[in-house]
Amino acid sequence: MPYTANENRYQNMQYRRCGKSGIQLSAISLGLWHNFGDVDSEEVYRKTLHTAFDNGITHFDLANNYGPPPGSAEINFGKILHQDFQAYRDEMIISSKAGYYMWPGPYGEWGSKKNMVASIDQSLKRMQLEYVDIFYSHRPDPNTPLEETMATLDLFVRQGKALYAGISNYPADQAAKAFEILQQLGTPCLIHQPKYSMFDRWVEGSLLDTVEHYNVGCIPFSPLAQGLLSNKYINGIPEGSRATKGVFLKAEQITETILHKIKGLNNIAVQRNQTLAQMALAWLLKDRRVTSVLVGASSSAQLLDSIDCLKNIEFSKEELEAIEEILK
Repeated sequence: MPYTANENRYQNMQYRRCGKSGIQLSAISLGLWHNFGDVDSEEVYRKTLHTAFDNGITHFDLANNYGPPPGSAEINFGKILHQDFQAYRDEMIISSKAGYYMWPGPYGEWGSKKNMVASIDQSLKRMQLEYVDIFYSHRPDPNTPLEETMATLDLFVRQGKALYAGISNYPADQAAKAFEILQQLGTPCLIHQPKYSMFDRWVEGSLLDTVEHYNVGCIPFSPLAQGLLSNKYINGIPEGSRATKGVFLKAEQITETILHKIKGLNNIAVQRNQTLAQMALAWLLKDRRVTSVLVGASSSAQLLDSIDCLKNIEFSKEELEAIEEILK
């Protein structure tokens, strides 16, 4: 049965302006880092994509290496995009990135012009697109001049392969230099994508001030700290969880101290009539410098739970103080 989008999809989603650009992003964006590869169920992730769009999510975030295997998330997304979302392409913000390992040899990763040109061309081919809305430098390259990487992003915008340029995983000092270079080239940076959660707050030192100063948007990834900030680990490490697989979250990271914090935060969430995951997302969105939060979803039900965080993103002074006490 052909897909038809929900007519009321924009009624309940919140949208925030990205820096001082003309772009507004849905407060919740869907990241395809996990759950959309060849190892996953097409039926499940197709339904997740439908649920996202039906509930006002307009931003779909990918990268060349998302899968597994690397590249498969873009292929799978592109297939569904053309089968189900063709009529809605102009209502969507689709992003991709280059910088992490994709193929052997000296040109298969990092930020050289050689790597990034090949990467964007491959990504567009995999997704069957003429352009992406945002293309990111996925991580800073210690061996390539920043000017080369940023000039390549500028080139993509001028060629029409991307509408906007972004960066990800850049510390504040390098981000500021990147913003300066892009401004001078005439392609202001639209957005920065850092890792940020209640358990990983490095951006609060200076990065949030930097993006605000340069009028750049901010979209945190891993807002639930690989699932730690959810009900999953309240009673320890469940079988089959990410911590048992030890790839991005290792069992030894889940200490008694962390479990104590999770339980304390969950108590506050319950008092707010939220799940812990919902409160963790709302806690990020309380800062207006945060344009949107990237969530992953293994099912449409999990995504709907994340979207429900928008029902309460206000915090009392007492709640914030209690959260700080737990996190310190």
